[in-house]
Amino acid sequence: MMMHALGARAVARDLGAWQDESGRRTSRPAYRALADGIRLLVHDGRVPLGTALPSEREFASELNVSRTTITTAYAVLRDEGYLVSRQGSRSTVTLPAAVDSDRRRVHAHLPVPEGVGVDLSYAAMVAPAEEISEAYTAALQSLPPFLETHGMEPVGITVLREAVAARYRARGLDTDVSQIMITSGAQHALRLLLGVLTAPGERVLVDHPTYPNALEAIRRVGARPVPVPVRPEGGAARAWDLGGIRSAARQTAARMAYLLPDFHNPTGLCLGAPGRAELARIAHETRMTLVVDETMVDVWLDAPPPPPVASFARGAGDSDVVTVGSVSKSHWGGLRVGWIRANPELITRLVGSRSALDLGTPVMDQLAAVRLLQRGDAPIEVRREQLRTQRAALLDELSARLPDWVPTVGTGGMSLWLRMPEPVSTALAATAPSHGVILAAGTRFGVEGAFERFVRLPYARPVDELRRAVAGVAAAYDALGVAREPAEPALVV
Repeated sequence: MMMHALGARAVARDLGAWQDESGRRTSRPAYRALADGIRLLVHDGRVPLGTALPSEREFASELNVSRTTITTAYAVLRDEGYLVSRQGSRSTVTLPAAVDSDRRRVHAHLPVPEGVGVDLSYAAMVAPAEEISEAYTAALQSLPPFLETHGMEPVGITVLREAVAARYRARGLDTDVSQIMITSGAQHALRLLLGVLTAPGERVLVDHPTYPNALEAIRRVGARPVPVPVRPEGGAARAWDLGGIRSAARQTAARMAYLLPDFHNPTGLCLGAPGRAELARIAHETRMTLVVDETMVDVWLDAPPPPPVASFARGAGDSDVVTVGSVSKSHWGGLRVGWIRANPELITRLVGSRSALDLGTPVMDQLAAVRLLQRGDAPIEVRREQLRTQRAALLDELSARLPDWVPTVGTGGMSLWLRMPEPVSTALAATAPSHGVILAAGTRFGVEGAFERFVRLPYARPVDELRRAVAGVAAAYDALGVAREPAEPALVV
């Protein structure tokens, strides 16, 4: 079985000053400091589970230490349950059984104590009631012609497909109605694509961290996610490891990748135009279908995104890039309308396979979505302004109550991705409901228990709720007895 191997230079880069602690030389032996550094990278998700660490000789040369130091550090990690070694192959990253079982015992959504809880497990805003009501009123008036049909449209009604195609054309990507399929939300779109583009046991490349429900969808079809780290500390221009994506695609022969370059969930980062062009080249060179999730594309707060990734594939084969979108983040999550933009041949295959899941998206919902798309950007800008205000309030509260947590501040999206001083995310998520807050542990956003030092805090709730939530999170954190560290600056990217 082919495994994804990490290069010595990449691991050394992420380790940084692994023998230093708060700027001072430590009293720990070098092998212990190195083992602790690698263990922290595993919990952070920067060394994904299932990948192979560099060879002892290569790693010793890169770090400029003796091979004995590497051998002993690896032995410590094996004893602690973080490495598995087999005769004749590299050591592979794993997690101790206790850590993995603790993660599995924590459910994603616990009941919120009635009247006091703030649910921060979702990054979604409440509906703009007047706008949604008006859209459904208009939809009802447009419904009569469809009542004379059977009402089942596996590919979607033409008027909505044309409205979606027009959106892409307005963003500089020539799109015909034959390239659009309407789905019951973006998650439904991903499930359809996985069913057509993958087979059980095949690999799917993913951002790491990534959207938790996407990981679950990949597993449900029997495929295996291959994580490629997103590193906020490198800034938006270098956060995506494009070389790692190319290498992982070649080593694993992945037929599909699922990436979120537009205000990435959970970090809020946005990949620039050069990175998008490189992604399109990688997809073409490796014959891998790149599925781009654009559900957050309208939720830009500081600057609009570059052109769609698919627009960079025109010279290299438009069939290499498939785009998924929806109205759930820009308008309302309760309106389950999404879409797929792909070449007509793939759209035909998707329509043929859809009957195993459903027979089409409800016509009323599609008509309501038409009305919302026709209204343009003005209603969305109102929501953007709300999010800007709420993001600022959340950052202020965190600075006051949890100054040693380091947030990644992206240019859009609906959440902050915060690094904590210690790997306690699962314990924090388990404790927070007692303090009136529901959290999604950082491990939900990674493959097999990564990101214990991270937590996602959405700013999609009103300001007063966010202030209560941070107070509850701080109380839960204090209840864990974690020692406080000096504050670090936010990662503004």
